[in-house]
Amino acid sequence: MKKLFGFILILMCIMQFSNSYAADSIADYKVVPLPKSIVMQKGEPFVMSNTTNVVYPEGNDLMKRNAEFLVEYVKKSTGLTLTVTTKPQKKASNIILSLDKKAVGTEAYKIVVTKKSAVISGLTPNGVFYGIQTLRKSLPILSTAADVTLPAATVTDSPRFSYRGMMLDCGRHFFPVDVVKEYIDLLALHGMNTFHWHLTEDQGWRIEIKKYPELTKIGSVRKHTVIGHNSPVYDDTPYGGFYTQEQAKEIVAYAKERYITVIPEIDMPGHMLGALASYPELGCTGGPYEVSPSWGVFDDILCAGKEKTFKFIEDVLDELIEIFPSEYIHLGGDEAPKTCWEKCPNCQQRIKDEHIVGDEKQSAEAKLQGYFVKRIEKYLNSKGRKIIGWDEILDADVNQSATIMSWRGMEGGLRASEMGHDVIMSPTTYAYFDYYQTKADTKSILLIGGYLPLSKVYSFEPVPATLSDNAKKHIFGVQANLWTEYLTCKGLVEYQVLPRMAAISEIQWINSDKKNYDNFVTRLPHLIDLYKLYGLTVAQYE
Repeated sequence: MKKLFGFILILMCIMQFSNSYAADSIADYKVVPLPKSIVMQKGEPFVMSNTTNVVYPEGNDLMKRNAEFLVEYVKKSTGLTLTVTTKPQKKASNIILSLDKKAVGTEAYKIVVTKKSAVISGLTPNGVFYGIQTLRKSLPILSTAADVTLPAATVTDSPRFSYRGMMLDCGRHFFPVDVVKEYIDLLALHGMNTFHWHLTEDQGWRIEIKKYPELTKIGSVRKHTVIGHNSPVYDDTPYGGFYTQEQAKEIVAYAKERYITVIPEIDMPGHMLGALASYPELGCTGGPYEVSPSWGVFDDILCAGKEKTFKFIEDVLDELIEIFPSEYIHLGGDEAPKTCWEKCPNCQQRIKDEHIVGDEKQSAEAKLQGYFVKRIEKYLNSKGRKIIGWDEILDADVNQSATIMSWRGMEGGLRASEMGHDVIMSPTTYAYFDYYQTKADTKSILLIGGYLPLSKVYSFEPVPATLSDNAKKHIFGVQANLWTEYLTCKGLVEYQVLPRMAAISEIQWINSDKKNYDNFVTRLPHLIDLYKLYGLTVAQYE
């Protein structure tokens, strides 16, 4: 009987050991984006359980928050409840978050997993945060709480581009604070560090400016919205919404906790019907204007000949920079027809006074936009800020200090980089996520058009080999954009960015020689499972 009991006890131990190393409870470090180096090591794995501690340096609030994020992530995917502490426990397993002064790169990280501990280190807390995201994505997703095995390994990583962003257009359609926060959480999951927030449009002004209350009282509401692709039919429902300054500050703080900078965009001089409807004296004709109920590009833009226009912009920017501490402010500058400027006596007088002369390449009115942008840039520079503009501002002969966001293909960005401008690549051909991502969607969902499958996104190379070495240095960022003319709800926002956000994140993070689409799609399903764990709507891909 004793022998039988002993045999059963041994068998139970074997079963327990086998279960602890079950395939469905083992971490896999081959995540998206793929780390630069994953070296598997000899030795027993680290076992994460309910007795595991997450250890952070005492007195470092940023690292404490990192530890709390990790505990939250682990709980969500595995059901395990880890403990946050400043001291490792000798009789328990420990995940140690540490700062390493010898690390190279402010966003670099290293993960070292042994039987005794799992150490995530970096030069800065944000580097450690990216290591946490990699660990988070490597964990299995378990239906019931169970120990997780982390194989012995050393993972070292750092991003290719210093600017890694996504844009959300809240001008065409307004999204509540909680939806914006969810979008920011997605950026964090994908190792991105910049949220470009498009806040003003012909179809609505979305940010409170206290000195100009009509912007949100009038400019944030359109009386109805066109049905379909600019048909002659409109709905009967007023549409509006805006963010108070306190709400905007809340979003900035939320992003900052995740090491994400919020860059606001106030598009000018075009796409300003929200402002013109509120303050018609800012236009060339004096109106009347209305917040546009349809989509497109409109001739009515801010008047560049009136001093009150520049006073208005400066006042708006004064309030904006108190809300957004970002180094950059995005001034738009795209799709600004000069029709009104050609006929406006004030604009023509400005051209004369500033000795602006057209040539065979640019009209005087086109060069007037250069004057407009440079004047606002000078004002923002005096406040310690820099500007980003869409690639049209390059045609307006702006200062070299302006950063160019290339959207009309890559040509503008390539030309700008050779001219010495810093460049963020964001071309429609690879990075416009309002386009269809499957051919089947064209029959079932109303979108703006275009076709951008996952494989096309992944094929994007932001820095062509043909560029000069000096020009290559100026391409410092990659961004994907989500315009929302036809995106009316949270679910469709998720559907349009997922899983294409995964592809753009790998473009932003890994070197071009490491890219392999076939390998990428083998790593993608686990990330999609993680999306679904969080209740997100995910598109099929082709």
